[in-house]
Amino acid sequence: MTKTKPKTLKIDGSTGEGGGQIIRTALSLSMLTGTPMEITNIRAGRAKSGLMRQHLMCVQASQQISNATVTGAVLGSASFRFTPNTIQSGNYTFDIGSAGSTSLVLQTLLPALLFANTEQSIYSTVTIKGGTHNTLAPTTDFLQQAFVPALAKLGMHVGIECVQAGFAPIGGGMIKATITPFMRRANTPPLQLTKRGELIGIELAANTLNLEYDICKRELASAKASLVESGIDETLITTHSHKLQGIGEGNSCYAQVTHEVSDIQNHKEHHSEVFTLLGEKRSSAEKIGNRLSGLVKRYVFNTDSLVDEYLTDQLLLPVALAGGGEFTARVVSKHAETQAWLIQQFLPVEIKLTVIDEQKNLVQVVC
Repeated sequence: MTKTKPKTLKIDGSTGEGGGQIIRTALSLSMLTGTPMEITNIRAGRAKSGLMRQHLMCVQASQQISNATVTGAVLGSASFRFTPNTIQSGNYTFDIGSAGSTSLVLQTLLPALLFANTEQSIYSTVTIKGGTHNTLAPTTDFLQQAFVPALAKLGMHVGIECVQAGFAPIGGGMIKATITPFMRRANTPPLQLTKRGELIGIELAANTLNLEYDICKRELASAKASLVESGIDETLITTHSHKLQGIGEGNSCYAQVTHEVSDIQNHKEHHSEVFTLLGEKRSSAEKIGNRLSGLVKRYVFNTDSLVDEYLTDQLLLPVALAGGGEFTARVVSKHAETQAWLIQQFLPVEIKLTVIDEQKNLVQVVC
């Protein structure tokens, strides 16, 4: 009996937010479900439309790990077709060839490799060269301190190492991810990140790459002073800084804010949100530190939600793949709405985004 080929899913790349996220998520879902797809109107709303180098790397890397047939994917393409085959776990290395975001390439491959060869329990490693600290993309710090712990709550185990830092315009960074195949246990309760408990701690960190180390100290002092002035207990705030290894120059800082959270069985757990900023040539270290504290204060004082904007975007697909769950979000961006729409094109899931309290910036996300 001949097996019927799955129908090609046609995706309009200008839908919703209309950016590169549609390409990355569609590739992930195409590989996971074995669904051939055709994307048209790629990044149609952007000043420079079509596939950029970073997006092309996502396509080529996805092609390699799933032995896919690809047509039409070249720099500047407005459309391409992607027909996946079997996902293969293994040891992979990809070089973006620019300062493009290593995080975004990894997030394209991660869902597929979590479900590769699950019967054989073979680890996969993915080494990606490019930018590790980019504007408009999650930094490696964000992945390590926020995204990976959130995945662990779903039973998905990933390790990410920043081998070498890379900032625009030179890049030259490298990350290495180790991915354990995901096996969903029948008795695993769904994710519940709904009720925020007390503030456990705020960790402030600053890093420099081939720049004066004093920048870190000034950023941290400024951020800490601002937080203490706002009424946050000084004993809850810790600071640390280091010098990064790599070529080029750069500076980044982040705040990891940890709250207690109670689940249905009233088990006490912790949840961390991470807020990141990159140093700017025209902004003083003190100004960057102040801006970082502003992000923390908005989250601590202006919302009762547990999950902030960027982690909301990135949690939707893992939660859908892990069997569903529920969390409270501060805001649902156009990015998240587009992500929810796209997931529902490929998977038999329903994702509801409901504003519970506008004044408290509280949105319920149920998958």
